[in-house]
Amino acid sequence: MNYNPDQFNVLRKIGLKPNSTQRRLAIELGFSLGKLNYCLKALREKGLIKIKNFKKNTNKIGYAYILTPKGISIKTKITLNFMKRKIKEYDELKSEIESEN
Repeated sequence: MNYNPDQFNVLRKIGLKPNSTQRRLAIELGFSLGKLNYCLKALREKGLIKIKNFKKNTNKIGYAYILTPKGISIKTKITLNFMKRKIKEYDELKSEIESEN
């Protein structure tokens, strides 16, 4: 899996708030609009999200960002890998502390 942390954070945020505007997503993620657009485009090209226009609006404000089944699966795998790494780090630190005592 070749997904950077920014893409993962976008997937997580979309999973929580699919009807957020790009501006709101960018603010909540601490991204510029350009960076968010870049991530959204990459995720769409990988088939992880769908972008649906739910309002016929010339201002392009009425979009919904929907995780695809593949997007949900990838987000879950990335989360599990992250948790495995953190558990391993915890176990290593715990062993270090116990060996010092």
